[in-house]
Amino acid sequence: MRKTFQLTQEGRHRDRVLEAVKHEIRKYLKRERRRELPDGVDFLDFDCRCGATKDSAEVVHLSALMAGLDAVAKEGAAEAYVEILAKPGIRQARPSGTSAKDDHPAQSADAPDHTAPTAEDPAA
Repeated sequence: MRKTFQLTQEGRHRDRVLEAVKHEIRKYLKRERRRELPDGVDFLDFDCRCGATKDSAEVVHLSALMAGLDAVAKEGAAEAYVEILAKPGIRQARPSGTSAKDDHPAQSADAPDHTAPTAEDPAA
């Protein structure tokens, strides 16, 4: 999807127009994710760009797309350009010697795994 969205409409509050634009983008993403994947593809990845115009649009991660739209609207732009292109994604094998716990920032080596209270330590 390559589209320039109008952020101002006669008779509608600017915030409601922005919410409608976000809703349309979320519908598009949901529709694209429902498509059947080609052979050898694990998931769909998305290349995204967002900005006030096509020329000023910057590459953003999908998770930062809505924040980018908010930033464009906060600047007071009359329109926003959004580009979302689906591409095939293939999962990469995790390097040997690492685990999923290593990737999670909330897990630390000095924190206990189980913090439920016990009979010896009811305050835990």
